[in-house]
Amino acid sequence: MGNWKKIREEILSDPEVKKAYDDLEVEYQIISDMISLRYKKRLTQKQLAVKMKTSQSALSRFESGSIRNPSLEFLKKLAGALGTKLSVRLI
Repeated sequence: MGNWKKIREEILSDPEVKKAYDDLEVEYQIISDMISLRYKKRLTQKQLAVKMKTSQSALSRFESGSIRNPSLEFLKKLAGALGTKLSVRLI
């Protein structure tokens, strides 16, 4: 893990890369939280997609970060299917 930290630090020393990384922080945090909840509830993508009334491929695209701007409705359905609430804050 030490090598990765060193490489990450080196990569993020580039101001353009750092800005792009920081700009994606919110999206990746949401994805990470959702995947953690899905694993905790022992749901497959397919099972969660059925609960959300969406396709497994849509959920896969979301988890992989391919969907850059998921709709608020999608995030609400996701939260509901995981038995949690969506909270959006401006800080």
